Amino acid sequence: MSSVTLSNVRRLYAGVAALDDVSITAPETKVLVLLGPSGSGKSTILRLVAGLEPVDAGEVRIGEELVSARGRTMPAEQRRIGMVFQDYALFPHLTAAANVAFGLDKLARAEREAQTLRWLDRVGLKHRADSYPHELSGGEQQRVALARALAPKPRAVLLDEPFSGLDPVQRAELREASLAALAETRTTTLFVTHDAEEALLVADRLAILKGGRLLQEAAPREAYDKPASIDAAAALGPVNVYEGRVENGAVVTPFGAIAAPGLNSGAPARATVRAEALSLTSGEMARVLDVRPHGAHDLVRIEANSVTWRALVPARTVVSETVDVQIQPAGAFVFATS
Repeated sequence: MSSVTLSNVRRLYAGVAALDDVSITAPETKVLVLLGPSGSGKSTILRLVAGLEPVDAGEVRIGEELVSARGRTMPAEQRRIGMVFQDYALFPHLTAAANVAFGLDKLARAEREAQTLRWLDRVGLKHRADSYPHELSGGEQQRVALARALAPKPRAVLLDEPFSGLDPVQRAELREASLAALAETRTTTLFVTHDAEEALLVADRLAILKGGRLLQEAAPREAYDKPASIDAAAALGPVNVYEGRVENGAVVTPFGAIAAPGLNSGAPARATVRAEALSLTSGEMARVLDVRPHGAHDLVRIEANSVTWRALVPARTVVSETVDVQIQPAGAFVFATS
């Protein structure tokens, strides 16, 4: 397996930068998750790594090998990169076994058949070897697609929102099975998603993108606990933002003060607080506007001094009409206003 590295990569479409000076690394045998909204450049990165498009500036390397630079694009078929698409992209006229065997054409027939069945068994579909894609469920098709991508022992595999078309139960089951297969085969992986929860569950390294620019690359816990910007913080879950000024080393919000280390007194700043970093107890500081179920939490909207924030509290917490608010420092950040 090989690392995948993008260095100062730029990609233009009709003169507009879809990627602008992006440098990231997918470490060897690890999962790098690319997180961001539509149009952030996630899928463009996959296309550049796969060799489906050229770069306009910068370099792409697989291991130590330069595969893309301005004026040089190694053909996709020479890169030994596996790909799994959102829409599975199985060959409809081939059985599950034939789909998996497609990339094993250099092996002798007996070995090719043995490897194919081994991979179908690994993803739990050996019994569906003779089934055609239209006879398989969405989750089964995605398992076949993963087996097809991994069977030729690629240097890296690219997963483009592979579970987004599945229901939540299928999604969780297939995600766990896929991660187990990737870990077992020690495959370097670039995984695209727009789902923050999935990104945190899957990533060994996390790259947060917006508008073609890299906001932050870090380990998942570091990205969550030490966001580089408001946009990076918001990419990983709901946040509350308050515009204020630094006074005596803090920004004072209607819900409490937030430390602003390193910022000068009087400087304009934005206090940013994760919704789950707000603890509510009976009191008079804020008025409760409403309470809504939010899975394992309840989403509570609170208001003070005409400022409305959102708090995530454990589900079925009894919340009074007015509350006191405590801000947990681990989920509160202050950024200078540029």
